[in-house]
Amino acid sequence: MAAAVAASSGSTPGADVEKGAAGSDTNVDGGAPAAAGEGVVGAVVRRWRRQDLLEKSGSALRVAAWAFSLLAFVVMGANDHGDWMQFEHYEEYRYVVAIGVLAFIYTTLQLVRHGVRLTGGQDLQGKVALLVDFAGDQVTAYLLMSAVSAAIPITNRMREGADNVFTDSSAASISMAFLAFVCLALSALVSGFNLAKQTYI
Repeated sequence: MAAAVAASSGSTPGADVEKGAAGSDTNVDGGAPAAAGEGVVGAVVRRWRRQDLLEKSGSALRVAAWAFSLLAFVVMGANDHGDWMQFEHYEEYRYVVAIGVLAFIYTTLQLVRHGVRLTGGQDLQGKVALLVDFAGDQVTAYLLMSAVSAAIPITNRMREGADNVFTDSSAASISMAFLAFVCLALSALVSGFNLAKQTYI
């Protein structure tokens, strides 16, 4: 009777244990591709977040450069106190005004581009946009630094003889131009990093 029962069951305890072990091995092997897929997705998400942070940082720096360049040429342009205390009498100060206006226009256009991207509009494509950002930031920062370097010596000579509202306004304008240069120089670093790490994902 016992033999008949064993035969009718068609399995042994040992065979059941082996089947259970095989089933558990199958589950473990199936989990590996899922974990790998989650790792890839996580890496892509982190990369997108980093790119978004870099874009926001570049835009914030250009906003600051926009404000400083505006102050630079407005303060210098209003520096007119009669006689020799008029900015247009000095080519160094006229250069500061001209470069301040140029930097203001450049940063305004860059902020318009950023606004177009935020609203889903059409912007320059791929590497062209990154090249424009990088080259534009570098050239404008260089011009601002050259204007600052040209205006500092004459301002120092004037302040040795007479420290008044004209020289104070000139120094304030030069300081604003220098801060605009710092912002665009940092923005150029961000643009260069984005260009070097360009991805098509």
